[in-house]
Amino acid sequence: MLEQDKLLHGFALLLCISLGSLLSGIAVSEIPLGSKLSVGESNSWVSSNGDFAIGFYNFPDQPKQFSVGIRFNSKFVPVDKQTVVWVAGGDVTVGNNSYFQLQENGELVLFDALQGEEVWTSKTSQLSVALAVLCDDGNLVLLNENRDVIWQSFDSPTDTLLPGQRLSTFRTLRAASQNYVSSLYSLYMNVSGQLQLKWESSIIYWSAGRPSHSNLSAVLTSDGSLQLVAPNLERFWSVFGEDHNDTVRFRFLRLDVDGNLRLYSWMEVSQTWRSVWQAVENQCNVFATCDQQGICAFNASGSHVCTCPFHHAVQSNSKCLVSSQHDCKPGSIMVEHANMFLYGIYPVHDFISRTSLDKCKSMCLSDPSCTAVTFTNDGSAKCRMMKTQYVSGYSDPSLSATSFVKRCSDPLAADPIFPLKSPPQAHKEPYNICIPCLVGAASGTIFVFIVIQLGMGFYLYKRKNNYRRLASLAHSRPGSKCLIMLSFTEIKELTGNFNDQIGPKMFKGALPDKQPVAVKELEGTIEARKFRAAVSKVGSIYHKGLAKLEGYCCEFNHRYLVYEYAENGSLEKYIENPTLAERLTWRKRMDISLNVGRAIFYLHTECREFLCHGNLKCENVVLDENFEAKVKEFGLGMLYGEASSRRASAQKDVEDFGKMVLTLVSGFKEVKDVLDWAYKEWMEGHPENVVDKRLKNKVDAEELECALRITFWCLQADERVKPSMGEVVKVLEGTLPADPPPPPFSCLISAREVEDTSESGSEV
Repeated sequence: MLEQDKLLHGFALLLCISLGSLLSGIAVSEIPLGSKLSVGESNSWVSSNGDFAIGFYNFPDQPKQFSVGIRFNSKFVPVDKQTVVWVAGGDVTVGNNSYFQLQENGELVLFDALQGEEVWTSKTSQLSVALAVLCDDGNLVLLNENRDVIWQSFDSPTDTLLPGQRLSTFRTLRAASQNYVSSLYSLYMNVSGQLQLKWESSIIYWSAGRPSHSNLSAVLTSDGSLQLVAPNLERFWSVFGEDHNDTVRFRFLRLDVDGNLRLYSWMEVSQTWRSVWQAVENQCNVFATCDQQGICAFNASGSHVCTCPFHHAVQSNSKCLVSSQHDCKPGSIMVEHANMFLYGIYPVHDFISRTSLDKCKSMCLSDPSCTAVTFTNDGSAKCRMMKTQYVSGYSDPSLSATSFVKRCSDPLAADPIFPLKSPPQAHKEPYNICIPCLVGAASGTIFVFIVIQLGMGFYLYKRKNNYRRLASLAHSRPGSKCLIMLSFTEIKELTGNFNDQIGPKMFKGALPDKQPVAVKELEGTIEARKFRAAVSKVGSIYHKGLAKLEGYCCEFNHRYLVYEYAENGSLEKYIENPTLAERLTWRKRMDISLNVGRAIFYLHTECREFLCHGNLKCENVVLDENFEAKVKEFGLGMLYGEASSRRASAQKDVEDFGKMVLTLVSGFKEVKDVLDWAYKEWMEGHPENVVDKRLKNKVDAEELECALRITFWCLQADERVKPSMGEVVKVLEGTLPADPPPPPFSCLISAREVEDTSESGSEV
């Protein structure tokens, strides 16, 4: 969310709209021929409802460059948040004394006084335009005498769509320019009915819709849905913002400068624009998201950052470039980067071949023009060779990719700037070549090579025969990476016939590449279509604090989920086992709380659609080999048809999180037995009495106070005062203070739980 706020401020907070433009903006129903807006007068045309205005604006980093744009103008939106939604001419800017006019011939003209010429026109001088109107929905239209629409800004969007605005076939949204350079990111509606995000014109990194329907348009609805519809309004594809159907005054869809497509809603309470959906869940999957600044990775807080991991790279003007090897006299070596996927961006045409890792590496080493290679093996081995210094990509521990970057074996050897003294030459004695010896050695080598190849072929054949099904694992859909579909037979094979049980209906297994996995058995009565839909949604989510869903089984009455395996098992066993509990130091317990909080916050706010966990507890938190916490089994409420409001679902997660933190602090698994006592001890100034005795008082007093306060806030009976997960995370991070909470409740059952119990009836 912080990244999205920065993007918004790039267009709204930095927007300089003088007070004069607000004073001189007049709500008009019609704009007559001859009307003019000028930089000097700072005037504007306003829609009849006052929600939108069109006028000149500029940015602080371009004080003498102006653009004409339509912006939000509502009294409910502060001036510094009145985002621009359309710009005449896109990237066109003009200087002082310039003007924008609806000329007498019916043409809109942007005149640049600095160049002394028209830099943009609506090309409507021959179309009998009689007047213009800035509509209440933000659409600037030119009308003839019969009030027919001759031209409209909705037909020539820049980077934004407003509710009701359509992006028809061959139309494009282009992200705003930066530093006077036009963006390479665009959103395109192709003739086959697919909505596509592109980099330049050839790289498609996200798409929606099936390539089978023609003449479709993308449209943003007022209730927060992005849809692909036919001319008869038949809907072929749709996606919803997490506040879908909520009462929201303003929305817009924008292609941001980072290449991601986001749906924003105006939050009345916080007075901010908030992203409620984004096309590419993992920002690192946006092509060239770091451009020339290196590769994309995730930091400790789960946010993406751009880094330059090539210590031998040439860094010029903050660019991260791979070294050129043209003058590498003593030879080159390949530097390995595990779990990293690289690709060339200038140009983008990498050479891809099917080969082994060693062959991939040697191919680059022997090719003078090769700068780097990436080897992947997701069912079939592929080698991607780059021949450019401009290399980008992404890195993550979950990636099954290995990259090699070429560099000189001697860093000083490439075009040294000072002469090097040649070493003394050894005296060379003449020698004779033994031809028969060479022939014999070569024949023997060939024979041994053939024998080895035959042996390896037989081994691979046997291995393939044993795992013929597992080797043909099918990808569920583009973008869900490594999500695999398995039969029940394959589930039994990879778990050793369910031989190693590690939890309730949870079994340890291994994929053919020896990667350990955890297999969760679910009820076989779950509807297949609902199961696949939920798995598809959950499988596309990635966060370092969430256990990655690797695959699933949906066959007959068998339903299984395959998760990444966490070496140290569930948090629950460390709470229950006195010996293991000693490994849960105070520092680790606080880190676990923060990591779990960040993961739940991510589910609530940064997924394409709102997603709750619904069953957060220590059993569903696992610890990897570094004792980093990962939340598993999130989103499974969808499988059982659990229907509740977004707010109620979010507050259930907040309450469950509070219980989990109290468990970590106190060591008691059932917090309902200790909640009133814990609050009483805290109120009487003895918070240390609440701490797990196995910690032997090795705690941080300030962190303990913070943890107990946020716990009691999370467990409030009055849901209106419960914090959001975003507020919870900020408190745990120390960036937001927490006031002393009132008593949580006299009994553990809140009003919501009573209501849920009465509704569920005999199911309880």
